[in-house]
Amino acid sequence: MHDFRRFRGTDSYLTNEALESAVNCALALERPLLVRGEPGTGKTLLAEAIAEGLQMPLIGWNVKSTTKAQEGLYVYDTVQRLYDSRFGDGDVRDIKRYIKLGPVGKAFVADQRQVLLIDEVDKADLEFPNDLLHELDRMRFRVVETGEEVVARNRPVVIITSNNEKELPDAFLRRCVFHFIDFPEPDFMRRIVAVHHPNLEQRLADQVLSVFYEIRNSMRLRKRPSTSELIDWIAVLKRAGVDEVRLEKNLPFLGTLLKKEQDIASYADQLAGGRRYRS
Repeated sequence: MHDFRRFRGTDSYLTNEALESAVNCALALERPLLVRGEPGTGKTLLAEAIAEGLQMPLIGWNVKSTTKAQEGLYVYDTVQRLYDSRFGDGDVRDIKRYIKLGPVGKAFVADQRQVLLIDEVDKADLEFPNDLLHELDRMRFRVVETGEEVVARNRPVVIITSNNEKELPDAFLRRCVFHFIDFPEPDFMRRIVAVHHPNLEQRLADQVLSVFYEIRNSMRLRKRPSTSELIDWIAVLKRAGVDEVRLEKNLPFLGTLLKKEQDIASYADQLAGGRRYRS
C-alpha cells in the first residue's frame, strides 16, 4: 500500500465534498475512479488536477472507436521489423526491439507512481472495458511475442472517464469507484468563472451567467454549451470590450457557445418569437 495522500483540488480546479470523497476513496482502495458526466464538466481536467495535487506525472490515453485494449499494454511493430529486415542493419531476430509499450505499460514500468487517464472509455466497443479488467486488477501483463511479464513497479492512480454514451459492463463497474459530475449550479459556476476571469466586472458576470443558464435550460438544444465554452465566451467578450449581453438581443460571438447550426437556428427562432411577442 502507498502512503495515503488526500486530494483537495487545486487553485485552478475547484471541487466539492462529494468529488473529493470519491477521489480519496479510490486512492484509499487503490481502485480505478470512473467519472461520468456530460461533456465539458471537467472530467479530463480532473485527472490533470489529481496529478498536480498529488505531484505525480500524468499519462493520458485518449480512447477512440477503433481503440483496442491491447494497444494500452503494448504493440508489436511488425511494419518496422519488416522494414529493418530489408533496409536496416539491426538484429531483427531481437523481437524485444519492436515491442512498444502503450500508456498502461508505460505507467507500469515508470520509476515514479503515475496518474493514468483512460479518457472516454465508452467510445470503444463493448469488450474494451472488460479486456482491461485483468491487467488493471493484477497490475501485470505478459508480452506474448517474447514471453516477458511486465509487472507494475508502482500501482498507478487510474482515472477513467465516460460521457455516458453507452452502458459499461457490470463486471467493470464492480471494480471501480464511481462518481457522476453534475453540471455546476450557478453559484458554483460563478466561483469557476472567478478562477479563470478574476477581474471580470460584476455586472457583466451576472449577465453572462444569466444568459448562459437561460440558453442551457430553456432552449431545446442538440448540444448544450459547457463550462469550457462559457469560459471561452467570456474571454472573447472581454477581448472585444463588450460590457453588456442580453438574451433578447443578438448575442455577440454566439458561435463560441452554440456549435451546431440547428441550435443557432433555434436561438434565432426564439429571439424572433420574443420580438414578435413584445411588438
